[in-house]
Amino acid sequence: MSKTQNKQTAASSRKIRNICCYCGSSAGISPQYDAAARQFGEILARQNIGLVYGGGDRGLMGAVANAARMNGGDVTGIIPDFLIDREGLAADAQNQIIVPDMHTRKRLMFEQADAFVALPGGMGTLEELIEQLSWVQLGRHTKPVVIADIDGFWRPLLDVFHHMREHGFIRAEFEVQYLVAEKVEDIVPMIEASLARTQARGAAQETLDTRL
Repeated sequence: MSKTQNKQTAASSRKIRNICCYCGSSAGISPQYDAAARQFGEILARQNIGLVYGGGDRGLMGAVANAARMNGGDVTGIIPDFLIDREGLAADAQNQIIVPDMHTRKRLMFEQADAFVALPGGMGTLEELIEQLSWVQLGRHTKPVVIADIDGFWRPLLDVFHHMREHGFIRAEFEVQYLVAEKVEDIVPMIEASLARTQARGAAQETLDTRL
């Protein structure tokens, strides 16, 4: 393979196809949360990146999905049947997948995403975020995880992570790998940079293995 082909392959492999967004089925008390969700949906559509999300049409979930659709973006909603009445159903999503349980929902969201972003949300958002951080920590995947700290929403959680480190429950050799974005417009560039770093490490390891 030529150097040009190598570069083309590398650029192709760094392309973000879909980003999974975890966020609340409620709007929250701050208008900044809704504005951030809508801005993120617009950014994904503008950059031709698909949105994978929880499938509802209410709260921040509805805001990010509607913004992506209204701007021509591709949206995949994945929702368990028992949550349809509670979270609503986005009838005009290009890909609406109804599943029997939460485990199937999370598995499909993981499989279809190249990265994960947590906007403000409640217990479900927190659980999904922590699961991805745990999987990264355990070496189950290397997909970027971004905590979108809109208006300082996730600051208490970040303080808990610091507390865990101080008390020896997050050790240096098993660090929790995540990115923190305070501005929505920083999210995609952060993910692109992270994917590039991961690929570069993989290429370096391949070269080392070949020499050995």
